[in-house]
Amino acid sequence: MRVRDWQEILADVASDSTDPDGWRAVAGSRRGGLGEDLYFGHPSVGVYHLKTYAKNPRDLRGVGARVARKVDDDLDPLLPDEGSPGRFAVRSPPEDEDEAKDVATRLEETLKVHAEAPTDPDHLFEDVMEAIDSPAFGPMDYEFDGRPEELDELGDTFEEAEELLSAELDDLIDEDDVDRGFH
Repeated sequence: MRVRDWQEILADVASDSTDPDGWRAVAGSRRGGLGEDLYFGHPSVGVYHLKTYAKNPRDLRGVGARVARKVDDDLDPLLPDEGSPGRFAVRSPPEDEDEAKDVATRLEETLKVHAEAPTDPDHLFEDVMEAIDSPAFGPMDYEFDGRPEELDELGDTFEEAEELLSAELDDLIDEDDVDRGFH
């Protein structure tokens, strides 16, 4: 297992050509400290674990690693299904002005279609993600000020990764001096 910056992992996911709507995620507050945990997986790509914290309102820092090479029968029930109320997506910014205009046009057309006819929220989400070429999106279980039960189960399943990533994140927090209040 190789620990990397959280943004490198998301860049890898964004550049992957895997089925974009096959991803699922679960996230919440970190078990023992500042920050959040995020697990996200795809059946053919595997499962990633990210630990992040906000150094300040504009600077999110963190670490992560790929913890499984595929979503097997043991991991599948720990990731949300289509019935989950939450959604997540990964998106890279357009490379240039022409691409930005193309994406904006597709998005505008998608929203017009949905505005003119009855639409299901899930279909709207999927169509918007396809219009903006999101490389990864899907259902998500997330608790803003808590931890979904599945998050604890994933942490127990990948105990060694949990300990290593926690230590790495704690080192970042110590280096950034964000574990202290104002003097």
